[in-house]
Amino acid sequence: MASVAHRLDIIDVAPFSPADAAAMEARFAGVGTGDLLGELLTGELRGRVAAVSSFGAESAVLLHLIAQVDRDIPVIFLNTQKIFGETLAYRDQLSEKLGLTDLRVFRPDPRLLAAKDATGLRWNYDPDGCCDLRKVEPLRRALAPFDSWISGRKGFQAGTRIAMPRFEEDEGRLKINPLADWDKTKLEAYFSEYELPRHPLEAQGYPSIGCAPCTSKVQPGEDPRAGRWRGWDKVECGIHVPEKPGEEPVF
Repeated sequence: MASVAHRLDIIDVAPFSPADAAAMEARFAGVGTGDLLGELLTGELRGRVAAVSSFGAESAVLLHLIAQVDRDIPVIFLNTQKIFGETLAYRDQLSEKLGLTDLRVFRPDPRLLAAKDATGLRWNYDPDGCCDLRKVEPLRRALAPFDSWISGRKGFQAGTRIAMPRFEEDEGRLKINPLADWDKTKLEAYFSEYELPRHPLEAQGYPSIGCAPCTSKVQPGEDPRAGRWRGWDKVECGIHVPEKPGEEPVF
């Protein structure tokens, strides 16, 4: 009797193009954030989308909006192994409060770390390379089953984020920025209305919180992200900025 080869189940991820993202931008122009998420998460993107959260100072707003629609949406957290202990505790506290059922934690590939950051000090001389190892590569693995993902970026956070669209194409996926047009006042009002817990480091002068070695306190009047990679010509970790020829992380 001839044996039958086992057929692997493969998820067919249909790519999104920049034109698709532009069409979504036009389609949802003027639509409120809650309605946008409600339509997409329970409709055409159901089972195809994940949220990516740093569980930082403002993350509770987006996660609460998502949980109001569907608590089963996968939420991806990248544990770079350089994260503040306060962030890990806040992640667990907020996940419990919101009733999130599918928190997925991804870490750097230990083989890549052994080969390219054995001392754990790459952040000190090559922050781009460190971010690539500890954030960009793990996120690619985390997003493999999905053709769309939700980001918590907001336009006011940095000069590089002004005029940010709510829909972008990112490596063939649809990236959704539901809070792109929210300002600090609106975020604060949402925190108050729903009595959401705050990240414990925020009150200590950290309005933007990343990895511990590369995050410092922000002084009054500074850009909210001024404490990220202070002293370096760097404002993004690489997840949200396409690599340009000649600017890839050096290994």
